[in-house]
Amino acid sequence: MRPLVVIGFLGSTLDASKFGPSRWNKWRPSVGLAMHDDLRVDRFVMLHGSQHVRLAEYIAEDIAAVSPETTVDRRLLSFDNPWDFEEVYGKLLDFARAEPFDPDSEDYLIHITTGTHVAQICLFLLTEARYLPGRLLQTQPKRGMPTGAPGSWNVIDLDLSRYDSIATRFAAASAESTSFLKSGIDTRNAGFNRMIDEIEQVAIRSRAPILLMGPTGAGKSQLARRIYELKRLKHHVKGPFVEVNCATLKGDGAMSALFGHRRGAFTGAAADRPGLLRTADTGTLFLDEIGELGLDEQAMILRAIEDKRFLPVGADKEVGSDFQLIAGTNRDLAQAVAEGRFRDDLFARLNLWTFTLPGLAERREDIAPNLDYELDRHAERDGMRVTFNREARDRYLAFACGAEARWPGNFRDLAASVTRMATFSPKGRIDLDCVDAEVARLGRLWSSGTQSTDDLDRLLTPDQIAALDPFDRVQLAHVVETCSRSRSLSEAGRTLFAASRSRRTSANDADRLRKYLARFDLSWQQITER
Repeated sequence: MRPLVVIGFLGSTLDASKFGPSRWNKWRPSVGLAMHDDLRVDRFVMLHGSQHVRLAEYIAEDIAAVSPETTVDRRLLSFDNPWDFEEVYGKLLDFARAEPFDPDSEDYLIHITTGTHVAQICLFLLTEARYLPGRLLQTQPKRGMPTGAPGSWNVIDLDLSRYDSIATRFAAASAESTSFLKSGIDTRNAGFNRMIDEIEQVAIRSRAPILLMGPTGAGKSQLARRIYELKRLKHHVKGPFVEVNCATLKGDGAMSALFGHRRGAFTGAAADRPGLLRTADTGTLFLDEIGELGLDEQAMILRAIEDKRFLPVGADKEVGSDFQLIAGTNRDLAQAVAEGRFRDDLFARLNLWTFTLPGLAERREDIAPNLDYELDRHAERDGMRVTFNREARDRYLAFACGAEARWPGNFRDLAASVTRMATFSPKGRIDLDCVDAEVARLGRLWSSGTQSTDDLDRLLTPDQIAALDPFDRVQLAHVVETCSRSRSLSEAGRTLFAASRSRRTSANDADRLRKYLARFDLSWQQITER
């Protein structure tokens, strides 16, 4: 048998008693845990507040008296307000993240009999979402038995699939971080860490434009948003974060999207439009892929940066907007200037604070912490904690950090890879078979010279694919693949929604699938036409 670890709160009321022999005449749940012949507790992690230290010592002594083989691991966990859901959940989440759980070597039971109702609810949610990798344990006094008897116990093995929405609603994960700009990721690459330290100083002390360079998928968009959030935290900005990929701004619509227009300025201009620059007033404007802008738009951007004023399309009067610009590009802007495709005066204005983000292949020592970060993101997004078993994690990292892993899509490739493995691990544990299948999949993907092994390139435009989050892309690719091998829309729907059919009073899987495809402007006919 594997060692059994029980985690639970000290019951400040239920476990309390007079300090004398009469205490053995009372049912005390924490002591009773160690008195069952059919429940061997090897370690009891007892959570308690600073005001209950003496009671915790007394209960630990009584547990040692009735069960010498049980180790009591006392943990101080105090709450300013034990009925404040946000505080209790946050501190328990921090506890869960810091605890070195080893589900491959130990079994865990989460005791929910003691503690406030808020604490019990939080323990339920954290267990359901797999932050606490165990089952729930409920104890109670047994009717008709002596009052000092151990009582009865029951293990509650949750059907996790039914409660995902609850976990998603309440699980607001806030990763501890050594640097706000690194999103809580404990990065190890010395060069990257030095660059982040510089960016942090610039973000706090300067309002000049910032230029983020680096390959696609290196994290420019995420870093830009973190810079904005840091400035907002320091009360340096109060307006919104406005982001646009300049590659999506084409033709006459680019001027209107950026600078706005007046009603009647051109055919179809039925109302005034403020434009992205006006929307970003007192905030931050992130122009990703700024190298894709036309020369006319570049000239107006330069004027807006320097004078805080510009002319909307069709207007005869300038408007003002005071924003900080962050620009991103995967192009060599100096070369673009030499070729006449980018204005030298705008490049000079942007080049005050220029930072080049390395690709994932140049930061292989950061793959392990980023792997954990992507698993955290999956848990936050889906309310389901998925982890590797030890051998699977070692196997994946050996591949990911090795020379054969090229990572052409950088962190987008890693995010998509984690999403696939998590999706194909419904029990919450990524095993060796899952890793081997993913390694083979990545090998095929990279050897084919494309970042797609699915059928989406045939069905969606490059801009539509670029707008998909890795999670949505993996899910949509699976749906498209299922449709392609099904004989009808109804058959595909039955396959895709098989698990939830039993929980619905009526099932129209075809209509449900049709509506899902419509979100991406797709239809059954488009997918099945070859």
